[in-house]
Amino acid sequence: MNYTEQMQAIADRYTKETGATRYTARELAAWAIQTRQWEPHPSLLIKQCAEDFAKALREHYVTDGRGRRVRAKHVALIERDDKQIPIWEDIRTASPGHMQRAFQLRRQQIVGDCRQLKTDVDSYNQFYNKGGEQLVMIFDFRDDLADDEALAA
Repeated sequence: MNYTEQMQAIADRYTKETGATRYTARELAAWAIQTRQWEPHPSLLIKQCAEDFAKALREHYVTDGRGRRVRAKHVALIERDDKQIPIWEDIRTASPGHMQRAFQLRRQQIVGDCRQLKTDVDSYNQFYNKGGEQLVMIFDFRDDLADDEALAA
């Protein structure tokens, strides 16, 4: 059983033992630690710290020359020793090659989110939607972006 499956099993035990059907990840974590079903491994501490840094870097914004709020730090996957390594650079000093890889990575993440959202909506409509009317999700964002730009002008 891999780590993710272990975490899922702990979550299942939590719902079974507490009877909770709704909970936060923080409540689940507190219970798992308190009941000694989860303990931090040193590698997990490094992983958590790295994730905290990545989150902080993703949320670091600066104002550009036109007054736009833009993300300062961008991650791109770089091949190193036959592995893809996430490398961060600042938008103000990064090479065009790094930024191209970083922007493409973010676009792929958005496509992945949209693909999963479509699957979820389709499944809900087919198996769980008791209201009758099918929920519709539009994946053309041009109007949304135009509206945002108009509001910012």
